[in-house]
Amino acid sequence: MSRRPGQHGCIEKRGNGYYARFWLDEAGREKRTYKRVRICPLDGPGALNISQRKRRLKEIIAEFGANSEVTFRKAEAVNLGTTFKEQAEQWLKELKLRKRDPIKPSTASAFASHLNYIKPAIGEMPLSEVNNRTMKDFISKMASEVKGDQPRFSPKSIGNYLGVVKMVVASALNEDGEPIYPVKWNHEFMDLPTIDDQNTPNLTSEEINTIIDQAEGQFPMLYSMLAGTGLRIGEALALRVENIRGSIVHVRQSIWQGHLNTPKTENGTREVDLHSSLAEALAGFIGSRTTGYVFRSARGTPLHKSNVLRRSLHPILATMERESCGFHSFRHFRTAHLRKKRVPEILLRIWMGIRRRASRISTRWKGSNRI
Repeated sequence: MSRRPGQHGCIEKRGNGYYARFWLDEAGREKRTYKRVRICPLDGPGALNISQRKRRLKEIIAEFGANSEVTFRKAEAVNLGTTFKEQAEQWLKELKLRKRDPIKPSTASAFASHLNYIKPAIGEMPLSEVNNRTMKDFISKMASEVKGDQPRFSPKSIGNYLGVVKMVVASALNEDGEPIYPVKWNHEFMDLPTIDDQNTPNLTSEEINTIIDQAEGQFPMLYSMLAGTGLRIGEALALRVENIRGSIVHVRQSIWQGHLNTPKTENGTREVDLHSSLAEALAGFIGSRTTGYVFRSARGTPLHKSNVLRRSLHPILATMERESCGFHSFRHFRTAHLRKKRVPEILLRIWMGIRRRASRISTRWKGSNRI
């Protein structure tokens, strides 16, 4: 189907009446239908003059949406016959291969995991039918599921799954790059759970010190680096000795499931200042090494995040009788600590890799940059 230009229609005299004639896009038909709709009788009660008939013609065309882009796109979406599953697979493939801002493998894995749950429920449904009503039922199903004696999905998780559905539907575009089936999403109608008192695991200074004291091998240094720099775990495990220059850490890459990538965002490529005590401890940890990964296995390969969690961090948290949390808790701690020390927000965001550097800041805030 090609995009339709506007039309004025025409008035036809047929039998004992006047009729409006115009073209209309309809679902299930590749070609437009030539519609005939009665305007008024030729004479007698209900008869209209020429001006009134022309005005009524325009009203009929508007009532049927014959010139509406929405009507055209709805018909186009149905006629294409694309299912949600087919569009989702194409969408994920394009996200990975696109030249402009391709997604990271970790993000692709998360999307694929979400789709593995979504597709059995609505995968075979035509994309044109994935709307507020469909998602109302889907969200109700997610909210009713339990795991053990707790809800299986948190409100934030349900919102994330809905977000994937929205992106898949919006990814269906026509030849002009416009959405084929735009949906005005209504969270209230869908009864999307609100996110209240979201649990964001955080660690206190005392807990950080306890974790470092109880850790063994190279892990005390790893935990000190995470707490003292706010690096993401993938960035920390990808650090090479060459990336450490005195009291400055040059973040240039990240690692996920053993594969090296650029940092999570463009802003993740950055320099992070170390406090003098942390820089001294790191230099002692590296020793005479001049190359290789800072944190490494016996074979010299990068450590795996899951192994560090399973073998070190989670057992330590268990002995502390504290709920399990991930490495991002160290990052939350670092952000809170810097704000408490009133570090300028622009510098904080540069260190944490959450904004583009407008210019290099030469002033080193080492007095504030400490645990």
